[in-house]
Amino acid sequence: MKITPAVPDDLPKLLAFREEAAAWLGKLGTDQWSRPYPADLLLATIESGGVFMVRDGEVTAATITLTPDAEEGLWAEAELSEPSMFVNKLTVARTHAGRNLGGRLLDWAGDRAFQAQAKWLRLDAWTTNEGLQQFYLRQGFEHVRTVRQGGAVNGGPRVSGWLAQRPARPAEHGFVDEVPGAAHLRPGGPPRRHSAGRSG
Repeated sequence: MKITPAVPDDLPKLLAFREEAAAWLGKLGTDQWSRPYPADLLLATIESGGVFMVRDGEVTAATITLTPDAEEGLWAEAELSEPSMFVNKLTVARTHAGRNLGGRLLDWAGDRAFQAQAKWLRLDAWTTNEGLQQFYLRQGFEHVRTVRQGGAVNGGPRVSGWLAQRPARPAEHGFVDEVPGAAHLRPGGPPRRHSAGRSG
């Protein structure tokens, strides 16, 4: 399997991924991703170079967003002074579930963050999805805190405020990496309001 940057033509697939994941999560009793995500924001993230696709031959197996942009209102000023990369929208197609693609993608993201000289790989997970939180803890992330104040990118109250981090580090992820070098990622920087990369 190879990992490549997403292109605008991938937008329908990414939206379908989200709908598929929302349906599956609903069966597990969580409302994660039940609200539609604005297609224009997702397209902007693709065009900024922050969305990546795992291709298994002609099939898209998974996707991840990796960005130097923090969402406003989640991370403290002192934390934002530390070079960091932020993961969100990690989604694995149900056809490829059970193969640890999620864990390998996190290793890939941590490796890319390390290449970009980041100190931390950070994320914000769905506040009420304890199963997802346990997954991240098993992947070596440490829970920092849960932020409930604020709003979501796609409207309504904040729903993705479970913050976690782990050190950026080199890793053997097993993908054929067709993503250009990470030097341009420039980890850290001030938060952006309504960042197109968030998982809301």
